[in-house]
Amino acid sequence: MRSRSSQNWSRFSDFVRTPSLVRSIAALLILAFVLLLTVNVTSFVMIQRTATINDAIEKAQLMRRASRTVVISMLDAETAQRGFLLTGRSDFLEPFEEAREEIVPALAVLDEGAARDPSLRPYVTHIHTLADAKFAEMDRTLNLTRAGRIGQSIQLVRSGQGKRYMDELRHTTQAFDALKSSRIAERTRLSERFGVLTVVMNAIAGLLVLVLAILSAWVVRRYVGEIQRAREELDALNAGLEDTVRDRTAALTRANDEIQRFAYIVSHDLRAPLVNVMGYTSELEQAGKIIDHAITEVETRETVPPDVVMAVREDMPEAIGFIRASTAKMDRLINAILKLSREGRRNPLPEPLDMTAMVRNIADSVHHQTEASGARIVVEDLPSIENDRLSLEQIFGNLIDNAVKYLEPGRPGEIIVTGEEVAGAWVVYRVADNGRGIAPRDHERIFELFRRSGKQDRAGEGLGLAFVRNSVRRIGGTIDVESELGKGSTFLLKFPKRLILSEPGGVL
Repeated sequence: MRSRSSQNWSRFSDFVRTPSLVRSIAALLILAFVLLLTVNVTSFVMIQRTATINDAIEKAQLMRRASRTVVISMLDAETAQRGFLLTGRSDFLEPFEEAREEIVPALAVLDEGAARDPSLRPYVTHIHTLADAKFAEMDRTLNLTRAGRIGQSIQLVRSGQGKRYMDELRHTTQAFDALKSSRIAERTRLSERFGVLTVVMNAIAGLLVLVLAILSAWVVRRYVGEIQRAREELDALNAGLEDTVRDRTAALTRANDEIQRFAYIVSHDLRAPLVNVMGYTSELEQAGKIIDHAITEVETRETVPPDVVMAVREDMPEAIGFIRASTAKMDRLINAILKLSREGRRNPLPEPLDMTAMVRNIADSVHHQTEASGARIVVEDLPSIENDRLSLEQIFGNLIDNAVKYLEPGRPGEIIVTGEEVAGAWVVYRVADNGRGIAPRDHERIFELFRRSGKQDRAGEGLGLAFVRNSVRRIGGTIDVESELGKGSTFLLKFPKRLILSEPGGVL
C-alpha cells in the first residue's frame, strides 16, 4: 500500500516538474477555477450587502410615507371636523373616523422603525403626542357640538390650539423627513458603489469564463468525431420519426374530416325540425291574430272571460315571442356548426355591437324561467364594442343560463349585468348573481371540460364554462370568477374595445 502511494506521488512530481502542454492547461484551469471561485464569493458578499442596504432604504421610504400619511390623515380629520361644525351633518364625520383608522397603521410603522433605530425615537414620540393632542382637541369640539354648545366649540377652534398642534406636527414631520432623506441619499450612494464593484467583479468573472471557454474548445475538438457519428444515428432515427408523424397526421386529418362531415349531417338534420317549429310558430301567431279578431267581435255583443282575453292577447304573443327568440338563437348556432363543418374553423368577424340590446335579448329569451322562479334579470347600460357577434351571444347566453340554473330557491333570485370601459382600450363586463355560489377550490375547476362544482342536482355535462373560456380567448379576452359559497358569483369578462385580427382566424 505504501509502495503504491509512493509511486503515485512520484508520478505526480514528474508531471509537475516536466514542462508540457497538458501541465500548462491544467495549471491554467486550476488558476481560473480559484480566481472564479474568489470572484463568485466576493460577488455574493457584495450582493448581500447591497440587498441589506436596499432593504434599509425601503424601510426608510416606508417610514417617510408613514409620516406623511399621519399629516394627510390629520388634515382630512380636521377638514371633516370643520365640515361637521359648520353643517351639523353626521355624514361629515365619516372621513374623520376613516382618518383616525388610517393613522393607526402609519404610527405603527413609525414605532417599528424607532424600535430598530433608537435615534428616531424622539421624533416618533413627539409625532405620537401631537397626534393624540390634536385628536383630543377635535373630539372636544365634536362633543360640544353634539351637546348643542356650538358657540363654545367654535370658540375652541378659534383659540388656535388645534392650529398650533398642526403647525408643530408639520414641522416635526418635515424634520423627520429631512433626516430620513439624508440617510436614504447616503445609503443610495453606498449601494451604487457596491453595484459598480459588483459589475467589475462580474466583468472579471466573464473574462475568466472566456478563458475557460477557449481552453474547453481544445477538449471539444476531441469529441467532434463522436458527435458526428451520433448525429448520423440521430438523423436515421429522425427519418423514421418523420414518417411516423406523417402517417399519424394523415390519420388525424381523416378523423377530423369525418367529424366535420358528421357535424354537417347532424346540423342539417337539426334544421328540419327547427324549420318546422319556426313555420308552426308563424301559423300559431297568425291563428292568435284570428282568435283575437274573433274575441273583438264577440266583445261587442257579450262579455268574454278576462282569463281568455289575457291568454290570447298577452300570454300567447309573449310565448310566441319567447319561442321566436329561442328558435332564432338555435338557428344561429346550427348555422355556426354548419359553417364550421365546411371551413374547419370559424373565423371571428368583428362588427360594431350594441351590447345592451344584445344582452337584453338574451335575458328576454329566459324570461319564462325567471318569471316562474320569481327572479329578475337587470341589464344596465353596457359599453359597445367591435367584436364577433355570435361568440359574444354564446358567451353571455351561457353565463346567464348558468346564473338562472343555479339560483338559490330560498331567496328571490337576482342577476345583474354591468359593464364599463377601462384604461388601455379595454371593456369589462360583469355577470353577477345571488345564487348558490362556488367554493374557492372550484374557481378554476369549473372552467375545465366535464368538471362541475357543488351538488350535482342540475342537468348538464360540464361543457358550458369550458366552451365559454375557449370562446373568450379566441376573441382576445379573459374571464375570471369571484364567488363565495352561498353568496352568489360574479363572472368578469375583459375584451379589447376593438378586435383586430392579425390574419384570418387569428387575434392580435
